[in-house]
This record gives sequence, C-alpha cells and structure tokens, in this order.
Amino acid sequence: MTRARRNHLGLKLAPVGILGLVLAVYLYYRSLGLGDSVIQQASPLEWGTKLWPQLVQHLKISFWSTLLVVLVAIPLGIALTRPPMRRFAPAIVTVANSGQALPAYGLLILFLSLLGQGLWTTVVALVIYAILPVLRNTMVGLDGVDRAVIEAGRGMGMTRLRVLTRIELPLAVPVILAGVRVAMILNIGMATLAYLIGGGGLGVTISVGLKLQQDAVLIIGAAMVAIVALTFDWIGALAETYLRPRGV
Repeated sequence: MTRARRNHLGLKLAPVGILGLVLAVYLYYRSLGLGDSVIQQASPLEWGTKLWPQLVQHLKISFWSTLLVVLVAIPLGIALTRPPMRRFAPAIVTVANSGQALPAYGLLILFLSLLGQGLWTTVVALVIYAILPVLRNTMVGLDGVDRAVIEAGRGMGMTRLRVLTRIELPLAVPVILAGVRVAMILNIGMATLAYLIGGGGLGVTISVGLKLQQDAVLIIGAAMVAIVALTFDWIGALAETYLRPRGV
C-alpha cells in the first residue's frame, strides 16, 4: 500500500474512531445517572452550567490563539525569507523558540503578572507558546521551493509579489499547514491550563477531579479534551491533504 493510500485510509478511519470515543464517553456519562451522588458531589459534570460552558471556553481559547498564531507567524515567516530581512531570521527564530523552552506554567504566570486574569491573557500566552512551528515551517516551506521554478516565473515577467503568491506560497502550503496543525494541537492541549489564571476551559473539570479524587469527573474532562484534540487534528489532516496543490 502506497503512502498516499495509507493517508487516505487514515482520514476515512479517523472519524470512526472519534465517533466511537464520543459514544463511549456519552454512555459512561449516562451510566453515572443525573441523580447519582457522584453527580451531586461533582458538580462539574452538570452539562448545561458546567461542561458545556467550559467546552465553549476551551474552543474559544484554542481558536483565537491559533488564529493569531497564523496571522502573526505566516507574514513574519514570509518577511524573514526575503533578502532585506533574512539577516534577522536567526535572532527572531531564537526568540520564538524561547516560548516553547519556557515551562508552560511559568509562561502563563508571567503573562498573568503582565495582563491580569482572563481568557485573553491565556490566548496571548498560547500565541507565544505555539508560534514557533508555524514560523519555522513557513520559512522552511518557502526556502524549499525550487529556485529554478522561481526563476522561470521571473523570466515570464512576474513581479516578486506575483512569484510569491502564485508560485512560492502554493508550493509551500503543505509544509505551512503541517506547522499550523501542530500549533493547533499544542494550543488545545495547553488550554487545559487556562483555569490557573482565570481563563476557564475544560481544565477546570480536570482540576476538580484531581482535587476531589473523583474519577468520573477526571475521566469525563480528560476524554472531552482528547475528543477536541483528535477532531481538530483530523480536520488539520484534511486541510493538509485537500489544500495541497495538485502534483505536489
């Protein structure tokens, strides 16, 4: 079986596995019973006022942090591959790398001291944490474009902007999207720590499960984070596959 066929098979089977996990979590949740003492003691398992709002918060944090990473890292990566800015690339990549070098907890506390509590403080911290994969992959993707293809475009009278938008970026799309996918999964995972600085998210449920030693709360919270991560990883894989230019 070729690599392409394996990838397509994986894309088809992934949603089946995700739906199976959703069903298993749903059945487990239902088996606890709304009137069960476990539910009464572990209020985070109440769907309407606890789990659903936390899920929405988690998705908001992940969405906005990933969107801002894309809006910052891709233009910056493009700029750093242009001759006037290339000399600054090593220093800027080193700064971006420091975001992942710092402990995640420490990064959140740092921005808590600067910006105060709240969802947007978490978003800013996650942008710093997850910017490196997109920035690095943008630069690698653009630098990996065959110079002969670029020169051919210039030979046809294309401006540098048209060469960038018509040749370089389309050919770099697979590598850039791989970086975005990594950043997205990092943000979904890191969003579980948002509760530490008042950002909410599913980390609240997980934290309560740990503190109260309630296995049901812990399992439901962790499983919901896993479902979100797996779902968006699959969406990212779809984007990588179907936004790839033909012939690449």
